[in-house]
Order: sequence, then C-alpha cells, then structure tokens
Amino acid sequence: MMLVWRCIQNTIAHTVVFTLLFCLATLIILPPSPTCSAFSSSPSVSALFAFGDSTVDSGMNNGLMPFVRCDHPPYGKDLPGHVPTGRYSNGKIATDFMASNLGLKDLLPAYLDPKLTDHDLLTGVSFASGLCGLDDLTLELGRVYSMGDQLEYFDEAVGRIKASVGEKNGSDIVENALFVISVGTNDLMVNVYEFPLTERKTQFTSTDQYSDFLLQILGSFIQALYSKGARRFMVAGLPPIGCLPLQLTFSGIINLRPQRLCVTQQNIDSQTYNSKLQALLSSLQTTLLPTSRLVYFDIYNPMMDMFNNPDKYGFVQIHEGCCGTGMFELGPLCTELSRTCPDASKYLFWDAVHLTEAAIFVIADYAQKTVLQHLS
Repeated sequence: MMLVWRCIQNTIAHTVVFTLLFCLATLIILPPSPTCSAFSSSPSVSALFAFGDSTVDSGMNNGLMPFVRCDHPPYGKDLPGHVPTGRYSNGKIATDFMASNLGLKDLLPAYLDPKLTDHDLLTGVSFASGLCGLDDLTLELGRVYSMGDQLEYFDEAVGRIKASVGEKNGSDIVENALFVISVGTNDLMVNVYEFPLTERKTQFTSTDQYSDFLLQILGSFIQALYSKGARRFMVAGLPPIGCLPLQLTFSGIINLRPQRLCVTQQNIDSQTYNSKLQALLSSLQTTLLPTSRLVYFDIYNPMMDMFNNPDKYGFVQIHEGCCGTGMFELGPLCTELSRTCPDASKYLFWDAVHLTEAAIFVIADYAQKTVLQHLS
C-alpha cells in the first residue's frame, strides 16, 4: 500500500513539474497577442475602418487633382521618415493613434495606397477623403470621393478580405471591427459660411434646418454600413468651427476687425448639430439597430479646452496655423516654400483648418479614455 502511495505521489509531482515547464516554455516561445498586449481593455476589436473627410483621411486623395491633396511637404514632416503621406497634418491623425491603441497597427493606411496588401486590409484602412461631406453639393468644390464612393470601396475591400481568409472569417472581422465616421464640417463651411449665395441657403431657411438634412443623410449611411455587417460605430461630432483659423480670417475681413476672434454663431451651430447627432445615435441604437453599439465622440469640448487653456497643453499659438501665415494656408497653399513654425507641438493648428499632431494626440487620448472602452 505504501509503495502504491509513493508511486501516486511521484506521478503527481512529475505532472506538476511538467506542466510548469510547459507553461514557461509556452510563454518564452510564443509571442504575446498584439491586440491584448497593446490594448487589453478592447481585445475583441479586429479592425478599424474610417469614413469621412480630411480629419481621418490617410491619403485617399493622393491620386486626385492637386488642389485637394496634401501629399507634399511640409505635410507629414513629423511622421516617421518625414514623408508626406496625404494626411492633413504634420504627423499622425486620430485614427492612427486609435489603431495603435487598439493594438492593430502603428498607422492606418488609405485604402487606395498602392502599397496596401490584402493582409493589411485584415486590420483596417481608411476610406475617408479630404473635402468630403455628407451633402453631394459639397463635393462640387473638389470632386473628391463621396460617402457613397467610400461605401463602394468598402464593399470591394470586404470582398478582398473574404477572398483572403474565407467567408466566415471575413464576416467575423467586419462584425468585430470599429467603424469611425468623421464628417460634416465641410458641409457647413462650403454651403453655409464661406459663400454668400449657395443652393442650400436658398433651399433651407436656417442652419438648423440644413443640419437636420445632413443628419438624415448620416443616419442612412450608418444604416447602410449596418446592413453590410458593421456593428460598432464611433461617430465624431463637429469641432468648434468658429474657432478654426480660416474662419477667424474670414470673420475679420467681413467685420473689418484686426482681432482674431471665434465666430460665436458658428460654434453655436456646431453645438446644436452635436446635440442632434447624439439624439440620432440614441434613436438608431434603440429602434432600428438594436444589435449595434453606437457611441458619440465629442471633439468640440476637448478642442475648446485646448483653445481656452493653451498653457495646460503647452501651446503658445492657438489663433494661427503653423504653416505659412497660418491664416488661410491649407492643402496646395501650404507648400515647401511656406514659412513653417520651428516646433509644431507648440501650435494648436497645423494649417488654417487642421490640427497639429500634438492636438490630435490629446483628442485621441480622450477617445481612448471615454469612448473606446464602451465599444469593446
């Protein structure tokens, strides 16, 4: 009996030692999961797909007419390699930081990037196009990729994904992906603020009515993505449009004042739009798309906090962009020949409309702390 008990003890001991050694060897040999190690709070996000305008455009416009592109210096001067990629900033944009925080990749490429591979598609791309809007009339200014065009490219991308990993795995990637939508600013700037006479001003008696029109289009776009398998959405609100350097310039010219002051009514319009957007997302969540998760991403308040408290973020200039005079240069007007500030991290804006990488990082960090946790 004693001999049998000793044999059992030896067997248990050997099993424990083997198990410990096996686990240790597994930890040493197998690489850690990139998703879990990089962003443990959202391990289930398979990919990130971005739609909208220049705020999330990684270079979709690079093959279009020069006046809608920014794939030239000094854009991208603070990216790795100091190479302009078509991003409307001096460095990374918000979706790059998000993709990195989610453990997907360091930079979110544009779908039309000639270097893009089918393997790259598996963790996401951006379909967004600078100067795009919800309103098709906005596109007449630049002939860029519409939201409808972006949907068609998404269909094409899903086809490539499923051809690469199979129907079931491809559907799972889409279902577990995060869909980021950032659009609407260009619609108000082009059709309401910048030009005295526009078709939309004739059609709608107020900016409030026009906002309702835009949100109806946005709601249809979200539902279209849902019908294609999307389930997790992060929808950005409008920034304080009245504080963009370009708007400060126009306001100063129109009102014949040298002071660069925010346009109060335009900021009120942004806030009104954002309130209605939140109501739209809540309605879609509870009525039409019950199996989805739709989260509003507040850009307005973080930007206003940076504008009102620049010292808190290390900014020394908030009224002008880093490129050129900072009052009107953007896109083709912000070039290698433009005077560029020596340290863009001290500026809130990179050009007359778009934020610097330093400001974008603040917004992306805010997203990680307040939004992404609700989408895991």
